Amino acid sequence: MTNTDTVDAIATAIQVKELALAGSELVRITVNTPEAAAAVPYVREQLDRMNIDVPLVGDFHYNGHRLLKDFPACAEALSKYRINPGNVGRGEKKDLQFGQMIETAIRWNKPVRIGVNWGSLDQDLLARLMDENSHRVQPWSAQKIMYEALITSAVDSAYFAENIGIDKNNIILSCKVSGVQDLISVYRELSRRCDYSLHLGLTEAGMGTKGTVASAAALSILLQEGIGDTIRVSLTPLPAESRTQEVIVASEILQALGLRLFSPSVTACPGCGRTTSTTFQELAKKIDDYLRLQMPVWKFKYPGVEALKVAVMGCIVNGPGESKHADIGISLPGTGESPVAPVFIDGEKAMTLRGENIIENFQEVVENYVHKRFGFSAAH
Repeated sequence: MTNTDTVDAIATAIQVKELALAGSELVRITVNTPEAAAAVPYVREQLDRMNIDVPLVGDFHYNGHRLLKDFPACAEALSKYRINPGNVGRGEKKDLQFGQMIETAIRWNKPVRIGVNWGSLDQDLLARLMDENSHRVQPWSAQKIMYEALITSAVDSAYFAENIGIDKNNIILSCKVSGVQDLISVYRELSRRCDYSLHLGLTEAGMGTKGTVASAAALSILLQEGIGDTIRVSLTPLPAESRTQEVIVASEILQALGLRLFSPSVTACPGCGRTTSTTFQELAKKIDDYLRLQMPVWKFKYPGVEALKVAVMGCIVNGPGESKHADIGISLPGTGESPVAPVFIDGEKAMTLRGENIIENFQEVVENYVHKRFGFSAAH
């Protein structure tokens, strides 16, 4: 999701482009004011000019029914709408305003994500469930009531949307919470009680390592169980950190589980007392950065390159073995070892690199391999 002011169509389009090039296959933008709604078609226009065809999802709260009605060009330009049933209105207005958004989605044939969040639950529903609980012989815990409120809000809203006339295949549900075990419990029950497409995400996961680990832990368990159709990693960027970090983490989760391939993988040793040199660290980072940077072009120029495996190892213990298992591997000299670096290609020793330019020479080897194996001439 972008964090730009959508009113600034140029800045928003630039950030959407950055996210798309990093691998995002859907980008959500905030549509919270008439000015933001009016800017959406221009964001789409700027992206089309840059040949960025990533779908845009409009994030609506409180006034989405009015914005979609008053700005039909916005409704048409977006590829999907996100509706929070806890923020569409209270009392009689809730069903009316929710229904207006669904009718707009039907008119433009757009899918809708009904996104429930425990920070903005439907208060009327929550009050009703708490009242029912007070009459139970064995009352539920507050946690169980919260789980039920999340799931009921999502599923009942989906049924209501279907009754209005939207195609079931155009409904996606999400029930986001910020606790790992809470997310797992809620989605297991949600998937048991419905067969709509599900969007996974640990909301407000946090910063840096904490947010990354928590998101990976929660999403990996659910994905391994076959739960989830789309995912989002919600990270608070570190100072000066790119917004694309959450896209990278999401793609790495899917790739680590073997569910998707996004970019070539680099196997690198962690280092130990045998590897006092920082050369293998520098080479691993440089190769990893280089491969990721090339992917926006390579995925079209070299089909299948995302399956490439590269190994950068720091000493003789596991270096040759890991290098043989990769498509291309290099075993750098550890402390006290001869200042030579054997390179293995497709499991066979192909050459030995020496001198001060090992990093540059190995990168050239990788470039040549990619061109030879995945290039147009290789495929024909």
